[in-house]
Amino acid sequence: MSVTLGYAMAGRPSPDLAEQLAELAASGVDSRRIFTDRAAGSADKVRPGLLALQSYARPGDVVVVVSLDRLGRSAAEVAQIVADLTSRAITVRCLANGLDTASATGRAVAEVLTELAVLDSETAHRS
Repeated sequence: MSVTLGYAMAGRPSPDLAEQLAELAASGVDSRRIFTDRAAGSADKVRPGLLALQSYARPGDVVVVVSLDRLGRSAAEVAQIVADLTSRAITVRCLANGLDTASATGRAVAEVLTELAVLDSETAHRS
């Protein structure tokens, strides 16, 4: 049985979680299944809410975010998280831009993000 999960992160440019939580709830995500973090400062700070979401999510589940920038602090980090979830057969839905990796177009976008994450990883290893 699939479960719909939500993730919200407060930080720049959205310092308040309330708006994100309201949007996730309005999209049908049960408030008891929303994982949250408050990001402040360091880009390498561990986010326990995201780690808990990644640990909790199972194949067939759906992860909903208000916008992709809430998943990570950089394009590479967002790409890596989307690639990880997609490779585990977990659907990612983004309310802001309509990304849905359950659709053919969404899967194509996820594949591009996966390739970008691989490229970024390879570049980092060469440095």
